[in-house]
Parts: sequence; C-alpha cells; structure tokens
Amino acid sequence: MLKLAIPVLHVSSSMAAEQFYCTGLGFQQTFAYRPDDSRADPCYMGLIRDGVVLHVSSFPGDGVPGGVVTFIVDDVDALYAELLRKGVRIDLEPTDQTWGNREMYLEDADGNCLRFVRRPDGEP
Repeated sequence: MLKLAIPVLHVSSSMAAEQFYCTGLGFQQTFAYRPDDSRADPCYMGLIRDGVVLHVSSFPGDGVPGGVVTFIVDDVDALYAELLRKGVRIDLEPTDQTWGNREMYLEDADGNCLRFVRRPDGEP
C-alpha cells in the first residue's frame, strides 16, 4: 500500500539550500513554489538525484531545522570523493561502523544532518 516517503527538511534560505543541495550535492530542482515571486522565501522546493526525492521548505510550520535524512548508497567512498572535489564540508568521513555500515555524515547550513550509508552486503 505505501509507495514512497519524501523527507522534508526545514531551511532558513531557499537560495542557500539550492546552492548546497544542487551545486554541492548534485541534486536537481524539480519545482519551487513561492507565493510571492519577487521574494526568494518562503519557498517549498523539490529536489531529485539518482531517483531519490527530497523536499526542502522555508515555510514556517514545515518542520524545524536539525532534521536527519539517511540515504542508502552503493559507494560511500566514491560519493565522498565527488563531494570533496566540489568543496563540500564533510563532518564524518567514510567510516566503518561497529554495526556493519560504512557511513559518511554532513550538515547543511541549518544543521540538517545528511547520512550516506552503505549497508553490509547491500541490505535494504
């Protein structure tokens, strides 16, 4: 019955979020809703990368800063190298965790934590 869950991260600046997520992390913007086109915020924005959907919002009431999203990836180290080339600050470099995952963490300007995880043996 359930088909998809789309995380929504609260951001204070849609322009800074677009720069970070699109230029830095390689997402593409699929839409941006602004009730007043003469102002950057508030904004509700859809992003996608490799078929993975993420939404960010600067509207009051759409969550609070400091959310967490876990992305399951095929190769944490390749993603790490890509992000380093783009100058993205990494908070936790690829690390083998005691529970079996290989993980890398970073934060956006609003303290939202993005965790990139390779599960052991490709577990879901």
